Amino acid sequence: MNQAKTQIKNFISRFITTHDLQEDEDIFTLGFVNSMFAMQLVLFLEQEFKITIENEDLDFDNFRTINAMASFLERKLNEAILVR
Repeated sequence: MNQAKTQIKNFISRFITTHDLQEDEDIFTLGFVNSMFAMQLVLFLEQEFKITIENEDLDFDNFRTINAMASFLERKLNEAILVR
């Protein structure tokens, strides 16, 4: 999951250039996220990691931090393996 964290951080860093975001910092609390960026983030995760994010997955807690996104991603990938 370290590679996924790096990919997520690199993506976010393209939009948040004034802060060195740490893996456990809440991007919503810090004020870095608006609705447009949130959608871009969801699309990035779907495309980059070949997952489908369902409506029930759209919980802020899944996207607050790099660590949360990596954990969410790991759960989604594990679900995909179990379904196959």
